[in-house]
Amino acid sequence: MSDYTQIRLDIADGIATITLHRPEKMNAFTGTMMNEMIDAFDKTDADDSVRAVIVTGSGDRAFCAGADLTPDDGKHVFSSGEAVTDLSDSRVRDGGGLLTLRIYQSKKPVIGAINGAAVGVGVTMQLPMDIRLASTKARFGLVFARRGIVPEACSSWFLPRIVGLPQALEWCMTGRVFDAYEALRGGLVRSLHEPEDLMPAAVALAREIADNTSAVSVAMTRAMLWHNPGLSHPMEAHRVDSRAIYTLSRGKDAAEGISSFLEKRAPTYPGRVSSDMPSFYPWWNEPGWE
Repeated sequence: MSDYTQIRLDIADGIATITLHRPEKMNAFTGTMMNEMIDAFDKTDADDSVRAVIVTGSGDRAFCAGADLTPDDGKHVFSSGEAVTDLSDSRVRDGGGLLTLRIYQSKKPVIGAINGAAVGVGVTMQLPMDIRLASTKARFGLVFARRGIVPEACSSWFLPRIVGLPQALEWCMTGRVFDAYEALRGGLVRSLHEPEDLMPAAVALAREIADNTSAVSVAMTRAMLWHNPGLSHPMEAHRVDSRAIYTLSRGKDAAEGISSFLEKRAPTYPGRVSSDMPSFYPWWNEPGWE
């Protein structure tokens, strides 16, 4: 999977950039793109030099115009074309959901730089990203009800958590396309930028993480903030963060964090996500498909 055909993966100075690359089709989503993006996230997780991941689209027209409605391979558009009798068959699984679950499981922080039109899966693939920045020219549309289907890619779980249930219901039930300013007001994106300023802003944010924080601390923090809000009682979160503080405070990154602060210098954290995560990580049970 090193020779991608529908995405680009560039890694430099601790930052990985995944670019959806089908500019002739407004970066429309396909099964190939899904597989390549999943592979790219496998690579960024395995590479300890990567401190943050930016996802953007090729060109200035679109981030991702949704599912390719006229795929070159002639395959079924929204799901597998194969008939099954059991809906627990793995062929039923939604491709957008396979991707968003993989992004959700990322050990590195993920920043979306939404450079243009984002429709359907072009919106829902953004939802497990940790921070979303958008061009002032971006457009968004959760258009599923206007295509005779329903929101996919686990968006019925992610979207209300990000923007609240009333806003999620309005956007999904109307299926209308809305501009970047409404996306900002609704809480879908963190900030708006002129097109030429979008990537520099995303890189600056990634750089802030890469230059100043412990990779192990960020990986643990990301997991805690995504997983712990679903716990049934704050005591369950207390168990996790107490064990994390106890374990990490005795580690080399905590020692470096204190020393660099007292010595008024930039930190150089030695911890690696591949080898230095606390022994109790992960503390949750990852459910399977059934």
